[in-house]
Amino acid sequence: MQTETVIPNYDQANRKSIGLRDVAWALFVIIGAYLAWNEYGANMDYYEDLILAGTALSLIWLGRFWPSFQVVTVVVTATSVFAIYTYAMNGNVFEANEQAFFLKYLISSQSAIMWMNVLIIFAMVTYFFALYKKSDYAGKVASGMVWSAAVFGFIGMMVRWRESYLINIDYGHIPVSSLYEVFILFVVMTALIYLYYEQKYKTRTLGGFVMLVLAAAVGFILWYTFDKDAHIIQPLVPALKSWWMKIHVPANFVGYGTFSIAAMVGMAYLITSKVAEKNPESGFVKRMPSLELMDDLMYKNIALGFAFFTIATVLGAMWAAEAWGGYWSWDPKETWALIVWLNYAAWLHLRMTKGWRGTPMAWWAVIGLLITTFAFLGVNMFLSGLHSYGEL
Repeated sequence: MQTETVIPNYDQANRKSIGLRDVAWALFVIIGAYLAWNEYGANMDYYEDLILAGTALSLIWLGRFWPSFQVVTVVVTATSVFAIYTYAMNGNVFEANEQAFFLKYLISSQSAIMWMNVLIIFAMVTYFFALYKKSDYAGKVASGMVWSAAVFGFIGMMVRWRESYLINIDYGHIPVSSLYEVFILFVVMTALIYLYYEQKYKTRTLGGFVMLVLAAAVGFILWYTFDKDAHIIQPLVPALKSWWMKIHVPANFVGYGTFSIAAMVGMAYLITSKVAEKNPESGFVKRMPSLELMDDLMYKNIALGFAFFTIATVLGAMWAAEAWGGYWSWDPKETWALIVWLNYAAWLHLRMTKGWRGTPMAWWAVIGLLITTFAFLGVNMFLSGLHSYGEL
């Protein structure tokens, strides 16, 4: 069987000594964090100060580790500040998003999120077209669409954060609280994580498969928007008015995003393996990454996701103790989070101790996504409990 050989040498760029760009990046983040604290610090408590400092340090490290993220952050920051400035120039009223040209068509939260949705769908189609036609140019266009989608989604979240305060000061919140908002977070995080691996392994042939799950998320966002008016900013329920939300939810969605990527890579693995059994010289097999690389990519995503999901679960238990008086209550959401954790703990255990590889693990990764999806969405649809504020 002949498959695409990829030498993952992207990390070589991260072993260079600290340069002027790294210093400029660190200064950019530190100055930005200081300005944010200077502007909003009076409304922040001790824990939120720590979250801001930790976020700044994490951004400095992430930008150093992955230079492309620096560009994303600068573009998102500049565009979000421009959107906030535009609101200010129009009286700091939410209705300005129907009057100012750039807000109305590009960078109000709802406009930016719609651009994200459209670009994800186009990227999925273009990635598969590039794979079918063996077109490097089409693959680059698809990558550009995903980068743009991630940027637009990020901008939409940042501007929505400001808009929540413009509507009503009591409504103001970080946009990771409702089912609508976390679906946007899921698309942005999953897209960025995928793009990192796309750069690292220097292959775009997996893009269409990963975009399948993001396209499904986009479909939900569109249905939720037009059928349920879920995009309308609402006040938070009391349980969500906590600084815990700022760290628990993002950590959770690193896990959800990486588990989803692993499942889509697993699907690509199974298809490639099946085709290779019938015709090892198939053009499709030759264009796809090697089975060994896809197996390794599944493992790295699940390992990363498991680490973050574990952190999120611990943080969630601590939040529950503060909000409800107990670390664990066997609420349906908590129970299914434990099932997800046990599922991937078993996956990693069997791989590392028993050496399981290949087709069984690929199937397991795909099935794992079904379990994760039920924990993420199905519980909200069919079960009730202390997390009932997330119902459809």
